[in-house]
Amino acid sequence: GLTFLGLQGLWVESMQTLALTLAAVLLCILIGVPLGIWAGLNDRVNRAITPVLDFMQTMPTFVYLAPLTLFFLIGPASATIATLIYAIPPVIRITAHGIRNVSPSALESSTSLGVTRWQMLGKVQVPLAKRTIVLGINQTMMAALSMATIAALIDAPGLGKVVLRALQSLDVGTAFNAGLAIVVLAIL
Repeated sequence: GLTFLGLQGLWVESMQTLALTLAAVLLCILIGVPLGIWAGLNDRVNRAITPVLDFMQTMPTFVYLAPLTLFFLIGPASATIATLIYAIPPVIRITAHGIRNVSPSALESSTSLGVTRWQMLGKVQVPLAKRTIVLGINQTMMAALSMATIAALIDAPGLGKVVLRALQSLDVGTAFNAGLAIVVLAIL
């Protein structure tokens, strides 16, 4: 996959897209997984955060861009924050779902062994929900890659700029190659 990116002449742009995406996804994980665990453990938090996540997911992606440029100017910072806003709901929702769906018998048996609340979370619930949490991180990565492309409209570096320039000049081949490079990054 990396050889393909280099052979297409899109190495620098691919690495810029990867850097932007990884920065946004790292922030999503640092914020989203603890928030998702909290929402999975507390129904009140889950009810409070659900409308916010619904709003974040249903808001058209282009709408994120304008207000962010007012606060953070045009460039990579605005693009990273827009990507974070767009990509964080899946990791929160899926983490909360994973925590809520831990087997009641596992919780009951660990309670009968006398574990504390934190031990229950760290040694039972999170490990049993790990596969679901990783799925949420995967979905966040896919959302971040798609938004990193759209963020080229506010001067985000990377493959999105190549796609945008190619579409503006009606160069379908270049746009397709850049899009294919984004798919390769998503697979990687």
